[in-house]
Amino acid sequence: MRPAYLVPAGLALLIALSLTTGVARLSMDREALWLIAVSRLPRTAAAMLAGAGLAVAGIIMQMLARNRFVEPATVGTGQAAGLGLVAVTVLLPGAALWLKMLISTGTALSATGLFLLIIRRLPPRDPLLVPLTGIVYGGILGAVATFIAYENDLLQYLDIWMSGEFSGVMLGRYEFLWFAGAISLLAYVFANRFTLAGMGEDMSRTLGLNYGRVMALGLTIVSVVTAVIVVTVGMLPFVGLVVPNIASRLMGDNLRHSLPWLAMFGAALVLACDILGRLVIQPYEIPVGTILGVIGAAVFIWMLQGRNAHAA
Repeated sequence: MRPAYLVPAGLALLIALSLTTGVARLSMDREALWLIAVSRLPRTAAAMLAGAGLAVAGIIMQMLARNRFVEPATVGTGQAAGLGLVAVTVLLPGAALWLKMLISTGTALSATGLFLLIIRRLPPRDPLLVPLTGIVYGGILGAVATFIAYENDLLQYLDIWMSGEFSGVMLGRYEFLWFAGAISLLAYVFANRFTLAGMGEDMSRTLGLNYGRVMALGLTIVSVVTAVIVVTVGMLPFVGLVVPNIASRLMGDNLRHSLPWLAMFGAALVLACDILGRLVIQPYEIPVGTILGVIGAAVFIWMLQGRNAHAA
């Protein structure tokens, strides 16, 4: 059995663990069923939707940038969504959640498009320049958001928005993530076109692809998914970086074939980190974004070391 086919079984096991892991012990009564329906089931669904959406957004971002070391959290997309959320909170404090998501999507879309324009001027010889540029670019956007939040006494809210965690997820407070999941399905519909776009503008146009339209669609998917997740549960780093690279090694670069497995692996990774965050210092919790940051950073360093060893 190929390793990738173990992902569905592992995901099913993680779902069962998530539903039974928590401070309150479950017993076969009406109160336990209510707890599962109102809290643990929505939390499990939120973790899976966020993980799958960010994994899909990550592979699209890598196709558009033609670089394996980028994802929404390292190219400024997540930071721009947070900046939009801070701005709308300052200017329209009573805005509805859908309006906050719309404005966050707009800022994320604009910032990601600007990043792609910036990296087109970089020399193609060293692919590490792209993620380094993205980290600096995202740092600038994050600094602007922090400054605005500091001036308006919103630093505590900004910390919550930019640190992904699922402790506040309950029935009625996560449903917008289903919209992010539905948008992610567009990636499967247009998977072959994204694969062609990943070959470069000249090659894709030679093959008859409308490169500009595919780029616009990809940017829209990445921005919408990232903004919805940031507004709903906060930013989850490294999911869109780690998952596509591992999936590519296991399944190859045929996006239509690998995308379902990639989405399941992303869901499994975030769900596993959420369960770990609930268990490490029980009855307290560690935000899933913190655990993902540690794991993602270690894997990113391993990827860089593997690249350098291969180049040598």
